[in-house]
Amino acid sequence: MSISSQPAFHFPTAEIEVERAVAELRYGRPVVVTEGERKLAVVALDCVAPSLFDQFAAVTENRHSLLLTAPRATRLGISGNRDVVTPLAGLSFDDASRMAYALGAERPAVWQPADTLATQSTELARLALLLPAMVLADVTAIGDRFAACCEIASSRLKGADVARQRFEKIVRTRVPLKDLGDSDFVVFRGGLAQKDQVAIIVGKPDVSKTVPIRIHSSCITGDLCGSLKCDCGDQLRNGLTLLKQAGGGVLLYLDQEGRGTGIGAKMRAYGYQHLGLDTIDADAELGLAEDHRRYEAAVAMLRHLGIARVAVYTNNPTKIAGLELGGIEVEARSPVTGRVTAENENYLRTKTLRAGHMLDLETLVAAE
Repeated sequence: MSISSQPAFHFPTAEIEVERAVAELRYGRPVVVTEGERKLAVVALDCVAPSLFDQFAAVTENRHSLLLTAPRATRLGISGNRDVVTPLAGLSFDDASRMAYALGAERPAVWQPADTLATQSTELARLALLLPAMVLADVTAIGDRFAACCEIASSRLKGADVARQRFEKIVRTRVPLKDLGDSDFVVFRGGLAQKDQVAIIVGKPDVSKTVPIRIHSSCITGDLCGSLKCDCGDQLRNGLTLLKQAGGGVLLYLDQEGRGTGIGAKMRAYGYQHLGLDTIDADAELGLAEDHRRYEAAVAMLRHLGIARVAVYTNNPTKIAGLELGGIEVEARSPVTGRVTAENENYLRTKTLRAGHMLDLETLVAAE
């Protein structure tokens, strides 16, 4: 049998294209996003080296622009609540960075609404956990100059992380927990970049009935280090306790640091919060929406565990909506609270008043 007739590996093309494009963007290299015959070269300002930024400007003959998302544009005083692009000709890497996410930056003198392809490029940044400050240029006429770069059709980006929410159970093992007794940790692997997600099963819940659950997004600062800026650590521990008191349940611990923006963006936002901004305005300065989390992974994990009906411990209505959208029946909701401190009171007020979380904050403050 000749070598050419030997069987070959075949991979799902769309998934591989997304994975490669995300990796290239995180390495600071250009990615070409296509739509029909049109080609748009993009780099993420969050991680591109200044030297490559200058090279990108030279190769595109200074016809490159900066995309400002609607939240960032609004913070700069641009009305319309839409993504815009502004030319970068003659501006340095530092100038572009200041315009993209610095406090007190001046509104650009020239801008125009971003077209659909430019806006879709920010989906790459979201998947890569990078700030959505995209440096871009239409390279349809000079595509050969970017022949060595990763290329991806814009259609591949639509719902890319949702399409990849196929998980496999890797291991389930007993872990004795302080004050909770024996619990099972179940590790699932899947989704974009094949991340590992963890389900913590407290007690022996009956999956044929309504199962108490909590969905908890990872918070290194609060869960691990006891940060006083949030109530995440308290919610994690109190949530586990509530599951035990309910006779057993499941806590889904999701790798969604910084409300889905990543630890880098979260720390940048913390810096702005130290200067007096609330959590939503701090994220907006970085071009981010108030919450980038998704819950398809939680749905997939529950289905693997044979759970179809749940009673949720949460203050966040979007978690309930995410479960219901995935076909999980939510039969009840109960709050999960933590200690109110001088450091996190404004954070909790913002979640309640601006993000729609279901908290009776005044009662909690009075109880302290």
